[in-house]
Amino acid sequence: MIAGKQQLQPSQLFSLKGSIVTLSVLTLISFTYFSFKSLRPPLPFSPPTPQITLLLSSTTNTTAPSQPRIVADIKENYVAEENDDDDGDLFTDVYHSPKLFKLNFKEMEEKFKIYIYPDGDPKTFYQTPRKLTGKYASEGYFFQNIRESRFRTDDPDEAHLFFIPISCHKMRGKGTSYENMTIIVQNYLDGLIAKYPYWNRTLGADHFFVTCHDVGVRATEGVPFLVKNAIRVVCSPSYDVGFIPHKDVALPQVLQPFALPAGGNDVENRTTLGFWAGHRNSKIRVILARVWENDTELDISNNRISRATGHLVYQKRFYRTKFCICPGGSQVNSARITDSIHYGCVPVILSNYYDLPFNDILDWRKFAVVLRENDVYQLKQILKNISHEDFVSLHNNLVKVQKHFQWNSPPVRFDAFHMVIYELWLRHHVIKY
Repeated sequence: MIAGKQQLQPSQLFSLKGSIVTLSVLTLISFTYFSFKSLRPPLPFSPPTPQITLLLSSTTNTTAPSQPRIVADIKENYVAEENDDDDGDLFTDVYHSPKLFKLNFKEMEEKFKIYIYPDGDPKTFYQTPRKLTGKYASEGYFFQNIRESRFRTDDPDEAHLFFIPISCHKMRGKGTSYENMTIIVQNYLDGLIAKYPYWNRTLGADHFFVTCHDVGVRATEGVPFLVKNAIRVVCSPSYDVGFIPHKDVALPQVLQPFALPAGGNDVENRTTLGFWAGHRNSKIRVILARVWENDTELDISNNRISRATGHLVYQKRFYRTKFCICPGGSQVNSARITDSIHYGCVPVILSNYYDLPFNDILDWRKFAVVLRENDVYQLKQILKNISHEDFVSLHNNLVKVQKHFQWNSPPVRFDAFHMVIYELWLRHHVIKY
């Protein structure tokens, strides 16, 4: 044995090897742990700044979700975490997608801009409404509201849509024939196209005009490139007059001012099963009157109720009725629908071709009875088959949507004006040719 050197005992050698192995194992475990930890996604940011990338990296599904689904999930989560105190009634099944509606509505309020062409003679047919009453009130209110709203811009370069402010109803009030109306509309539009570059950038896809009842439909149908290209906001959304649902907007026909206050939460007072009174100016109305005018449970009259019978007798009938029958007249639309909504009487839509106002926002079957014209022969039985519980649900939902069918000046959030603007927001395009 060499002096100064000591041999390690077997027990000491085993202990040293064990320590080295233990240290190696601990090092491997630590390395593995931190490696896996680095692969985990970071904790998501707190709302309202959700990140698409976080959703992608944290999903446990081996198949990545589609982009639209990710966006929808983000919007749903984002809206759910907002303060809903002001708009709690929006979160009901009266709306097809209530949370997305609220989110998109808020975005519209913040961003949407509309440019109104300044050309035209306000003393004749341009811009200023003829009146804010009667069956053309919706057109008049829109013309007035758009000038008072936050959506109007004087800078065409920031505009999403361009409003063609020509009032066919005002022309009609001055005794203008339909043929001359068409010529006036054609000349006015030709002048805008020649003077400004905006129509030609999209061939009119980002332009719209507003007209209620049948006057504007008849006056503009002789200008085919306007009807085909621009967005039509009309009270006559019938497919047989060329209404295109994904492009055009159904304008609710409202007889303002309403003669009596809004009805609602008065189910116990509604003892009449169904009610209709009006002129027989369409096939469906003739059939309705012929089949049911002598019925003891349905209150059907084949003529308007005379004012001589008493003050506001017609309107007061709405307060006592469960279901108000709404057949189309000379056009598919009828102000009786919005009357029914206002007075709390569940509307019964009798029409084969009617794109109901705000149909892509509101689920009409939650607050109305939607039938085809052939159902008129079984009308009473259909209504009697609706249980009391279902009627109460329809009535309560009807009260929730009344605000959407009311025009105000100045406009009020979620009223008819804002709902029409929202429909336009859904249809605006960003493509420029």
